Amino acid sequence: MTHARTYSGTLIQEPSLREQEHGRLARRAAAEGIVLLKNTGTLPLDLSAPVALFGAGASRTVKGGIGSGDVNNRSNVSIYQGLKGAGLRLTSEGWIEDYEARYHAARAAWKQKVLEAAKQVDNPFDAYSANPFVLPQGRPIMPQDVQGAAAVVYVLSRIAGEGKDRRLEKGDYYLSDSEWNDLRTLDRLGLPIVLLLNAGGPVELTDLLDVAVHIEAVLQLSQLGQEGGHAVADVLLGKTTPEGKLTATWARRYTDYPCAERFSYLDGDLEKAVYQEGIYVGYRYFDSFGVQPLFPFGYGLSYTNFSLRFAGLRVGSDAIEVDVETENAGICFSGREVVQVYISCPQNGGAKELRRLAGFAKTRLLAPEERQTLTIRIPQKQLATFAPQKQGWVVEQGLYGVWVGNSSASVTLCAQIRVDTETLIERTHPICPLDHSLDELGAADAAQKEASHPAELPVYGFCPQPQSLPERPAAPLAEGPVEELIPLLYGNITKGTSTLGSAGVRVPGSAGESTEELEASHGVPSLIMADGPAGLRLRQSYQVDRASGRVYGVGVLGSLENGYLETPPQHDNADTYYQFCTAFPVGTALAQTWDTVLMEEFGRAIAREMEEFGVDLWLAPGMNIQRNPLCGRNFEYYAEDPFLSGTLAAAVTCGVQQSGRCGVTIKHFACNNQEDNRMGVDVQISQRALREIYLRGFEIAVKTAAPAAIMSSYNRINGVYASNSRDLCTVLARQEWGFDGVIMSDWNTTVPDDGSTPWKCAAAGNDIIMPGNPDDDADIRSAYADGSLSEEDIRTCAGRVMALAKKLRG
Repeated sequence: MTHARTYSGTLIQEPSLREQEHGRLARRAAAEGIVLLKNTGTLPLDLSAPVALFGAGASRTVKGGIGSGDVNNRSNVSIYQGLKGAGLRLTSEGWIEDYEARYHAARAAWKQKVLEAAKQVDNPFDAYSANPFVLPQGRPIMPQDVQGAAAVVYVLSRIAGEGKDRRLEKGDYYLSDSEWNDLRTLDRLGLPIVLLLNAGGPVELTDLLDVAVHIEAVLQLSQLGQEGGHAVADVLLGKTTPEGKLTATWARRYTDYPCAERFSYLDGDLEKAVYQEGIYVGYRYFDSFGVQPLFPFGYGLSYTNFSLRFAGLRVGSDAIEVDVETENAGICFSGREVVQVYISCPQNGGAKELRRLAGFAKTRLLAPEERQTLTIRIPQKQLATFAPQKQGWVVEQGLYGVWVGNSSASVTLCAQIRVDTETLIERTHPICPLDHSLDELGAADAAQKEASHPAELPVYGFCPQPQSLPERPAAPLAEGPVEELIPLLYGNITKGTSTLGSAGVRVPGSAGESTEELEASHGVPSLIMADGPAGLRLRQSYQVDRASGRVYGVGVLGSLENGYLETPPQHDNADTYYQFCTAFPVGTALAQTWDTVLMEEFGRAIAREMEEFGVDLWLAPGMNIQRNPLCGRNFEYYAEDPFLSGTLAAAVTCGVQQSGRCGVTIKHFACNNQEDNRMGVDVQISQRALREIYLRGFEIAVKTAAPAAIMSSYNRINGVYASNSRDLCTVLARQEWGFDGVIMSDWNTTVPDDGSTPWKCAAAGNDIIMPGNPDDDADIRSAYADGSLSEEDIRTCAGRVMALAKKLRG
């Protein structure tokens, strides 16, 4: 018997041409995102000189974080495999072999722990996220492990992910006792040590670097995806010159971060998160208050050196262009440099950061003594401050400094911009009101002291131009009986599932689907959605019964870790389809490239896989600000800076949506900056900090690249759930920014008893509740019947869903 239905994936198990091509792209992107933090001349390594390799991540390199950001790809290349494959001789094979045995024992014990915990909760994913796997420590290093080695490579690895924040304890943010002892032992041997950090965020290194005099090189890898081992080998052996830059400040001490002691679980109150630092996030705080970081924002070394020369400035009607000549001043290595332009705004006695990133550009590969002049455009809004009392964005009167350099801490004041008259460039609406006063950080002494500029600098006059709000897109009203349109307001409900909802069915392993209820009656196709920021998260393989055509499903645990926690059964008389997606570097690692061209190329690769597997909406990029290094999901996000985050997300969006058949879903809108109690925490924040820091990246992406969809966050903002906030979903996104796509909720946001209210999602302009459950339907119908939810709101939300389905599926 034959079946008309087509299935995603292929019956061929061998690697496809697309897999091979995307593997090469993943390797190149991974190498480009590696940040060289220290090098006294040990790197690059000599291929002919043996090396001793240690650390939990040596043979078990962490490719990415856990949860929805994971990718079920075919295989991963560890650092051990990458170095061996490159021809480097390792003296520590015995240590690696012993570690492998310890790793497998630890995995088996962890599996049992998760399975037992899953019996105690409604959603097995909660048991999984609450118990992240911790890499075991290796045995003590012996003299024979380093015998004959010319250098040591040590890999520090960390695993973090969705649902739980990192812990301020040894083995997570701090070095474990075993790691400390290993590195001190190696330091006493006197061999040069290359320290590799395979973690989604910072690990505190200050004490170690103060005492371990033989740590000659440090590299921040982040988590590099399936080709990470090859990329590391390329950089360590000099095949590729390091060119990555940090996208978040690394503090000397955790307590150096603003409001550090109040983050997430640390103050014992998970019900609220008070953003007392205001606009002083990341380098804005460190620079403004004179706090010395370990490694600053934008920092990254190379195997060569670059010189930067300010080459001119031009003033336009609504932007400024800065020319910077960049020269490779080295004699041996070709390389690329990221030119960063910062603006210092007039200090008027109130809260104002010392400098802010206003533009950046990356050179091509420059040979020694080769030069390139880059033109960096600075939109006038990068000079603006949000003024709540004037309800708008204001470019203040005064002198603005133009600083050029290659990190936030290594910049030179090159020119001044004079604004003669304060200008309200953009009027806004009041949103997300805070019902009580908030004691935020105020004026910063260090910023005030540096406010004056040398008189001999060139001064350019600039007259900011008021901007009108974009035309509000006409809301398409869906036609037909309103009761028949209601299923469009929540995801596809698979018969027989619990109120926890169901994952995607048509593309196995996808995150979910919009409803299929109106396919026959209204010709509205279901939209297939897939996680997450490092690639497509689908089941690696699935089976189809030959007689009935039915797809054999798996439970929540079976969909995680490539089926390690719950192995799917093999069925007789069934065909196996394969869906091998590419595990690219995580969001932070990609962002460390500071390369908009590469990000767009990455987006096109994602779209190619989306079309291959029948996915319409990619639930990415992740755009939340890296407010604190303990956020468990920081690896998915790009940066602590909204301009950088928004610019990179816009590039990815342009790549994914280039063909018009695929769409992104930028997320999580907004302030999803912690994972502990992410579904209930109330973020208490001023309107200025909200707009300047946490919404600005989303605004840039929406206005620059027109993403197909936005995902609202779980949390509340000043008392109102994001998915229930008309201020966010309608007033801000649509009326102010001109967004004309679909807004969907994060998964199961309406399930908790005190969670988001289903009908209020529709009333707010959150068009789809995902993944959808019968209780959502009942609540919406009841609210419509009693008049709480209007017919217009239902038709508007449904109309937007129908319009997007038509746009993507024709």
